[in-house]
Amino acid sequence: MTAEEQKTKPESELIKDISISEPEHPAMSSNLKYLSLGVLVFQTTTLVLTMRYSRTLKEEGPRYLSSTAVVAAECLKIAACILLVYRDNNFNFRTLNRILHDEVVNKPLETLKLAIPSGIYTLQNNLLYVALSNLDAATYQVTYQLKILTTALFSVFMLNKKLNVYQWLSLVILMMGVALVQWPSDSPEAATKEISAGSPVVGVLAVLIACFSSGFAGVYFEKILKETKQSVWIRNIQLGFFGSIFGLLGVYIYDGERVSQNGFFQGYNRFTWTVVALQALGGLVIAAVIKYADNILKGFATSLSIILSTVISYFWLQDFIPTSVFFFGAILVIGATFLYGYVPKPTGNPIKA
Repeated sequence: MTAEEQKTKPESELIKDISISEPEHPAMSSNLKYLSLGVLVFQTTTLVLTMRYSRTLKEEGPRYLSSTAVVAAECLKIAACILLVYRDNNFNFRTLNRILHDEVVNKPLETLKLAIPSGIYTLQNNLLYVALSNLDAATYQVTYQLKILTTALFSVFMLNKKLNVYQWLSLVILMMGVALVQWPSDSPEAATKEISAGSPVVGVLAVLIACFSSGFAGVYFEKILKETKQSVWIRNIQLGFFGSIFGLLGVYIYDGERVSQNGFFQGYNRFTWTVVALQALGGLVIAAVIKYADNILKGFATSLSIILSTVISYFWLQDFIPTSVFFFGAILVIGATFLYGYVPKPTGNPIKA
């Protein structure tokens, strides 16, 4: 997977070096591309909508703590990665123990390198809960595409990447589209929805900080990946280990009193556990299929996810009032996403024999 293919991915998808040794049949490869498209759309849309629904669902008793959900997702991710390492080594427990000891315990400096992106990812995951507690899923989906801009800028400054003219143009269009999506509405009905949904200002600030943290952590993680040769599952175990520590620290500082009163898993229900599972396993599933999805398919996935989130927010969650300005801004964001992934064909004179 090339570095260009990682620019538009959030932290859960910043995984590479996945290889399959068997040759692929063209028909199978084509089917896997469309499967990848389906998985990308499903994971992106379902996580956002389920998280939004779980944060606005009114039930008796205390609502679940987002800080504990972040920790639960990290622990589940660690368990899943350990099982994958166990499977890759023919279900040999001794080999598993040796690999974990050699790659994690005996390489403390390599492990510590992942503490920085892990801490930032933990902050980002908490911010996404804040954002979706205050913004409808459609507005969140469109605004969060600013991570393309932040990732591109950090790539230029930290990795000395060069963007082509299409990518710079797409970033300008992206900023225009997001600005239009955030344009205030004069509709009284929309204002009533905004008041009942929470604070849009807090939600937008949370998304913006999450975009910057996603961009920096993603590029920093990419830089580490280029310098090490550890397996993708080991890297995720290391990330999850530090993520759990930072997450537990956040639980203690911000929600320690409430945890002591009502327990760590207070307010958990089937929607909460769905969000936890999607956060923990979604990135791993995407990592397994992303190699089959080119930039065009990823652009389609982003576009379909935005459209589905808009439709479901309006008809099912009923927390979103679409406006013509929003639709125009969303179209600009979708177009910018495609344009950013566009790779112009090289031009040159054909060589004659």
